[in-house]
Amino acid sequence: MPFILISTQIRLECGPTMVGDEWSDPEVMAYLGATKEKVLGNNFYEYKTVDPPRLVLNKLETLGYSLVSCTGIGQTCVWTLHKPDTTTTTVSNGDR
Repeated sequence: MPFILISTQIRLECGPTMVGDEWSDPEVMAYLGATKEKVLGNNFYEYKTVDPPRLVLNKLETLGYSLVSCTGIGQTCVWTLHKPDTTTTTVSNGDR
């Protein structure tokens, strides 16, 4: 899971913070203290933590994630983070 998206409502900058969808890594979500919830009216689950975004970003940095971008969408603030995948191998074109 090399990418993660977190968000919060601007008026709720002290939390809660949305930290993943229903397919997110359960171990990362547990580390963030997030619980999987389904909001009435939605047909999907999402992970939410009571921590403010700053604490979530700090926790993700300790796991090796780096901030890629941040933006505001209406009344929502969104951060995109990336963690390099250490399991991939480099393909070589051979000696030239």
